[in-house]
Amino acid sequence: MGMLTNKIKREDLKRGDHIYSYRRAYTYSHHARFYFVTTGIYVDAGNVIHFPRGEGQEIGTGTALDNIIGSSLPQHPLDNPCPICGDESRRDGVISSCIDCFLSGGDLYRYEYGVTRTFFLAKVCGGTCTLASSESPEQVIHRAMYFLRKGFGDYDVIKNNCEDFALCCKTGLRVIPTVSMGQSGQAASFQAAAGIVISSSLVFLARSSPLGFLATNVTGLAGGYGKYCVNRLANDIGVRRDVMRVVLEEET
Repeated sequence: MGMLTNKIKREDLKRGDHIYSYRRAYTYSHHARFYFVTTGIYVDAGNVIHFPRGEGQEIGTGTALDNIIGSSLPQHPLDNPCPICGDESRRDGVISSCIDCFLSGGDLYRYEYGVTRTFFLAKVCGGTCTLASSESPEQVIHRAMYFLRKGFGDYDVIKNNCEDFALCCKTGLRVIPTVSMGQSGQAASFQAAAGIVISSSLVFLARSSPLGFLATNVTGLAGGYGKYCVNRLANDIGVRRDVMRVVLEEET
């Protein structure tokens, strides 16, 4: 792993790793193709505990995400379910899958913990690393197993998604429920990027001269990228203060 990619081989997996994969999907109209990320905690012997978005769970963000994000559950033909996991297409909440079902044909990546601010800002794509430190593999897996039994609340693409689940398992921290946004880097990156697109569109509408548009837009994009980086850093669970330590019922 390094600055360019977090991609790893299966033989490099370790117990308690926070892993993720990019899956190809389509909009509901099937006219556009995009990729989304699914994340989880690697347990052992090829088992992954994760928190996918199930069928029929409405997003309701009021953004373009409502139209493009579908279920992130592993998909199999009804007449050919996974011999290990069975049919997971209609399951809700935290689930356990074999790694083949989790990846669904995608590549394997490992999320990085305890990175420096310089390294964090250099990773343009959000949802790949954090300044926060990970707890021990035993604690991580114990927490993941607990959520597998008890659940992790209702899925929400912005406030409570699969990356929020994995971050909580790894760090024991969770964003205070009253805030409007969760702790995941993917959500922070999406909102920050959306702000850049909106500001760039306004600049375009405000400038009639091509040269004036070019000069202003380059400056605007540079400033927008700076805001994007600052927003990602400010929302990282390793620096924000609106978090609480999760105490499991059996620990009280």
